[in-house]
Amino acid sequence: MRTELVSEPGDVQRPNEDFASVALPASGQGGVLVALDGVTPPTGPTGCLHSVPWFTARLGGALTELAVSLKDVPPAEVLARAIVRTAETHGEGCDLSHPRTPQATVVMARWSPEWVEYLVLSDSALLVEASDGTVSAVLDDRLSRLPRASLATDALVDTHLRNKEGGFFTAAADPSVAGRAVTGVLPRSSVRGLLALTDGAARWVEKFHEGGWTDCLTFVRKKGAQALVDRVRQLERADAQTRTYLGRAKTHDDASAVYAELSGPATGAAAVRKP
Repeated sequence: MRTELVSEPGDVQRPNEDFASVALPASGQGGVLVALDGVTPPTGPTGCLHSVPWFTARLGGALTELAVSLKDVPPAEVLARAIVRTAETHGEGCDLSHPRTPQATVVMARWSPEWVEYLVLSDSALLVEASDGTVSAVLDDRLSRLPRASLATDALVDTHLRNKEGGFFTAAADPSVAGRAVTGVLPRSSVRGLLALTDGAARWVEKFHEGGWTDCLTFVRKKGAQALVDRVRQLERADAQTRTYLGRAKTHDDASAVYAELSGPATGAAAVRKP
């Protein structure tokens, strides 16, 4: 089995708000990959004493550990328990009901000799490569489906959309959002590889149009996860003046890619639950 992980801050002067991990249990019978993208809050109060990197480190660490140790618990329940554990570490000085309390997007995949389970919450991506080379992108696209006018101000987002019905969901302090995630189960024999991307790394596809999702996973398999992030950085620098592709987005975003190449012949189809 081959695994690769790269996670780089968008600005070396600021902490990386992403979290990425791979865990391979000593039994050698499976593994877990996790990628979180911390949500940078707008300027102003968040109701919390802690930073986004503090939050993603704790939620990502809890999610990784629980996904390994609770191998018979479904991914959505694992995420819910990780959210509860993280919320309990905040302390009395934090208002966890505040709409801008620290939060993150989540990608998790877990494999055993029989199955591959996955979970995606908010706008990070999981690419699944089948044994025939077909690549499927598992996406939670609720945020991208919202009218741009509804995202015009931070106040509108906080009041009507963030972790609200008809809006979008991220992992913050409410464990019930885990039930909103896109989840699925595949036969292990049907999966050749997995690639988790935070949106900073997914810019290769979504902003710069270097190729589709299949091209992206093929690029990582051939050249490596670091090469993907390096190429994104090159494209960001080239577009920094004209903003042809970046538009109003920040020039550099935190970027993480976690790749696992699984072995075995493949048959079977996905069972997917959409939000």
